[in-house]
Amino acid sequence: MKIRTNALAGIALAASAALGLSACGAGTSTSGSTTGADGKPAGEITVYNAQHESLTKEWVDAFTAETGIKVTLRQGDDTEMSNQIIQEGAASRADVFLTENSPAMAQVENAGLFADVDKATLDQVPAEFRPSTNKWTGIAARSTVLVYDKTKLSADKLPKSMLDLAKPEWKGKWAASPSGADFQAIVSALLELKGEAATEEWLKGMKENYKAYKGNSTAMKAVNAGEVDAALIYHYYYYGDQAKTGENSKNVTPFYFKNQDPGAFVSVSGGGVLKSSKNAAGAQAFLKFITGKKGQEVLQKGNSFEYAVGSDVPSNDKLVPLKELQAPKVDPAKLNSAKVTELMTKAGLL
Repeated sequence: MKIRTNALAGIALAASAALGLSACGAGTSTSGSTTGADGKPAGEITVYNAQHESLTKEWVDAFTAETGIKVTLRQGDDTEMSNQIIQEGAASRADVFLTENSPAMAQVENAGLFADVDKATLDQVPAEFRPSTNKWTGIAARSTVLVYDKTKLSADKLPKSMLDLAKPEWKGKWAASPSGADFQAIVSALLELKGEAATEEWLKGMKENYKAYKGNSTAMKAVNAGEVDAALIYHYYYYGDQAKTGENSKNVTPFYFKNQDPGAFVSVSGGGVLKSSKNAAGAQAFLKFITGKKGQEVLQKGNSFEYAVGSDVPSNDKLVPLKELQAPKVDPAKLNSAKVTELMTKAGLL
């Protein structure tokens, strides 16, 4: 029996060795990367995606067509996905994490879960659209705007600053969606720009003045329907509706605060590669692709109406150019989602 057992063990060992050789022949390495016979990235990757699913699918389809790398998408919102990645830790199935806003990226970065981004990818994105730490990179951007009912308000009646929305004269006149990651990113920028005391005071005034809606689109619809005079949202909701039927924005127009005001904040959508990636080469290739010319042209030519930030690709020509927005300088790595949640909860907004 002992001889038979040893023989079986030998057969199993030989089979394992054969499988190992076969795998090496297919290009699978032991360093967390997969390459093809030509040495280029290959295999499969999983993307935890908190960006708009339709936009990311365009990126994925173009990337797979060019590289042959299969991409599996797992969809969720910013905070949901960042918390899941942190909970999973080194066991996460994610190779890449994409978000709509920066705070969720900073959360994962602060947990020490991102690998370094390849320099060639970082070089495609200007410094103002990536964190100072370079542990992830911007992939797109969106501007804060106040959409207002042009049948009720004239330009001279608009607030000079986002901070004015906390003043008594704006009581009951404006809307927001405080439970969403979009709005919380705007508050994160306010916290970074003006500090905790000023942010707490503004949130207190907001609580007195605003009307709550679930989602930015719903808030804009409320303005269009005359339920409220204005709403603090991101720009692309307006442009997206205008590109369709315009039925939810026909009475609405966007106002840009500019002048480095907190209300002129431009939120960076982020992309990063996880340290735990089982296919680091494929993950890095995906991030390089979406920040490259072909990936950024998806933003320029598509219907997402988010700003292109990489490879000198201009944004959709229907948008106000980024350089004209006069946005305040905010390091995306310093946006503190946990503190914002705490302050908004204290103010009774969450």
